[in-house]
Amino acid sequence: MKNKVSRLNLIIVLGFALATFLLWGWGNRPSTEPPWPSKVAGMSFSPLRLHNDPVAGDYPTESEIAADLALLQGKVQAIRTYGLGGTLSSIPQLAEKHGMKVTLGAWLTDNLEENERELERLLLVAKKNKKNIIQVIVGNETLLRGELSVEQLAAYLDRTRKALDLPVSTGEPWNVWVAHPELAPHTDFIAAHFLPYWEGVALKAALDHVDATYVMLQEAFPKKRILMAEVGWPSNGRTRGASVATHANEAIFLRNYLQRAVKNHYDYYLMEAFDQPWKSESEGAVGAYWGVFDAHRNQKFPFTEPIVRVPQWRLLAGLSVGLGLAAALILFTDSSTLRRRGRSFLALLANGMAATLVWVVYDYVYQYQSLLTITVGICLLFGFLGICLVLLTEAHELAEASWMKKRRRFFAGTPERELEIASGRSFPKVSIHVPAYNEPPAMMIETLDALSRLDYPDFEVLVIDNNTSDPAVWQPVEAHCAVLGERFRFFHVSPLAGFKAGALNFALQQTAADAEVIAVIDSDYQVSPRWLSDLTPYFANPDIGFVQAPQDYHDGDTSLFKKMCYAEYKGFFHIGMVTRNDRNAIIEHGTMTMVRARVLREVGGWAEWCITEDAELGLRIFEAGYEGGYIEQSYGRGVMPDTFIDYKKQRFRWAYGAVQILRRHLGALLGWRDKRLSRGQRYHFVAGWLPWLADGLNLFYTFGALFWSVVILLDPQHTDPPLAVFTIPPLALFFFKVLKLVYLYRTRLGASRWETLGAALAGLALSHTIAKAIVAGFWTKNIPFFRTPKCENQPRLVQAVLSAAEETLLAFLLIGAALGVLWLQGGVIPGARLWAGALLIQSLPYLAALGMGVVSALPGSAQGEKIPVVSS
Repeated sequence: MKNKVSRLNLIIVLGFALATFLLWGWGNRPSTEPPWPSKVAGMSFSPLRLHNDPVAGDYPTESEIAADLALLQGKVQAIRTYGLGGTLSSIPQLAEKHGMKVTLGAWLTDNLEENERELERLLLVAKKNKKNIIQVIVGNETLLRGELSVEQLAAYLDRTRKALDLPVSTGEPWNVWVAHPELAPHTDFIAAHFLPYWEGVALKAALDHVDATYVMLQEAFPKKRILMAEVGWPSNGRTRGASVATHANEAIFLRNYLQRAVKNHYDYYLMEAFDQPWKSESEGAVGAYWGVFDAHRNQKFPFTEPIVRVPQWRLLAGLSVGLGLAAALILFTDSSTLRRRGRSFLALLANGMAATLVWVVYDYVYQYQSLLTITVGICLLFGFLGICLVLLTEAHELAEASWMKKRRRFFAGTPERELEIASGRSFPKVSIHVPAYNEPPAMMIETLDALSRLDYPDFEVLVIDNNTSDPAVWQPVEAHCAVLGERFRFFHVSPLAGFKAGALNFALQQTAADAEVIAVIDSDYQVSPRWLSDLTPYFANPDIGFVQAPQDYHDGDTSLFKKMCYAEYKGFFHIGMVTRNDRNAIIEHGTMTMVRARVLREVGGWAEWCITEDAELGLRIFEAGYEGGYIEQSYGRGVMPDTFIDYKKQRFRWAYGAVQILRRHLGALLGWRDKRLSRGQRYHFVAGWLPWLADGLNLFYTFGALFWSVVILLDPQHTDPPLAVFTIPPLALFFFKVLKLVYLYRTRLGASRWETLGAALAGLALSHTIAKAIVAGFWTKNIPFFRTPKCENQPRLVQAVLSAAEETLLAFLLIGAALGVLWLQGGVIPGARLWAGALLIQSLPYLAALGMGVVSALPGSAQGEKIPVVSS
């Protein structure tokens, strides 16, 4: 059987590996394009290198400029320059030595004094290099940037034309020329820029667009020569409209344009010779990637061979296959009871995530890096890996909950016969511990009455009231214990340290010496008469350390709020706990739990340092080598939190306690020390808390998203939306978790649409609370114990809204940021629309919290009439 499973696993992973490789190949089919000519007419030429920044006055050396010109020699007839600062004024003289003509440029801004100095340099250099300077361009996109008026620019042009015996113009996009025809009389020719990327034109339509706008300029200025002073396509950067910036698209555009330029007799300068990383400060990330050669002077794409979108695709495909195989085989560990459909699902997801990870790293590495971008990239990689881990663990739970042939460890409410001790069955004595603090006496009396009806011959009940100060609260309970008889013992202890764990440790000291099993319930639980009779037989197995029944509630139908909470609780107790039980890795709860007394003493009792002492005890019992059993059937029902704030307090305690446990038991959970935990147990404890850890990280993502959005709103011209790699993975995880919840609730639990929606909203509403608990857990050692109040008065609407004040503020900040980004950039940049969508989706958990607060304030949302517990 084992060999058969191994062969099936191998067939599945190899099949998906082959499919992955073929998909990489299909996406990188060669594209045959017109060859690059032996020599192009012209290129824009900026010799600045990675370490240069003209804004800071840092220019290349003359020897570096000469090296760049030598690289272009024989490939380019003429070059266009943009400014004359520093060593740039030596370009014409150096170009003459390499046999190149020069279109000389002067850089103009709104700094009028610097403009005068720039024009002086222009006249001096032009007069000095008459042999190879063929024309002059005064100013580059100054009207587009709004730094000069038409009148000011015209005056500069007139002065230059008068001083030089050379054709003079200014460089502007074609549409600026159309918008300002009054500028043309001040020029000798029209130096227009044709950059369809900036207009959001798709690659397939880009050349036709260039032709059409060229004709438009000819018609607008019939007596002027039209120079395509810039024409090109970027190799990297944000998608703009339908324009996609890739190496392949740059190659396809330029190679086809050059063929058309010959056919149509265009006079042109390609944009540009070398990538200019410094431009990303003024033009956004895409500004760095317009070169035919990169900033290291490497040719970016083939000039004659077929174009492949990702030339290294075979290597990337191999890495994807390797990572996908490794991930799939790890997921297939101990998968003998998983159906083929479940394994195929996991293999598909593993290969898809591996390919995505490889692509993300490849795409990021092939950008120009600074210390900041390297730091961001490392953080991004770890964040992406974290999302992958959470997604894979969520997928693993989905597969095991949906496509198992049979459960590995089956515990039924009515035990198997072999667990019972034949006709002369013995009944181990059970000591039931009921900790209480300031609980309503009437509720406590109902709990004790239900215990008195247990169908079990040998048990005792110890009620431990710790630190309740009002005698009117605890004395009626004490009196009722006396009425119920000698089985019921009441202890009022004040002061008593250690909260609930302290009370339970005190009870352990008072437990009857012959008690073999300790059972614990919360003070609001009404148990089924069959609880002990049905579950104590499991302790006939000496390896069993504790047996757990679900937490359940008898007030789940008393209000819409509680219906939603009840639906949310069900997912864990009827899906998560069931799959965890297969690998002996359940979470012990502080109610409806039964522990072997000897084992409880052996492991040191309840941990008073941990506010989730129940889950911590269960882990210690596993570490001691014992087993736990989970019975999915309900044997007792309590009372849910009455208000949203109490619901949040309960979840905060659970999440904070999880971090406390992780910090204390990290070595055992990771296998660094104490090897007694199995791989399955370590997996479930770590993987089970990963989604909560992800919520903690998501808090930082939220604040980072808001900060980035504010920068976009303050400076939309120079700030791009985040890369899709920042946006898509969190969105993918969010949608996967929602789809998983819907699928499992509908198929595994048989929940209605409304129950499923209620569970989803209730779970989302707790995200911010969990995030704060996780962050607090890593920064603090302990916090006050949060008791979950019962039977509180109905809150008013204002109180309910205030219970979600932080979430409400964050929701509206995110929505406002999304609308602002859409308004400023959404019409042009698809990435802005994606980012706005991400912000809106990011706001959903915070809106859900506001919704839950309002729902908890609706009429009937206070605790209603209690529903009697039904015998299981």
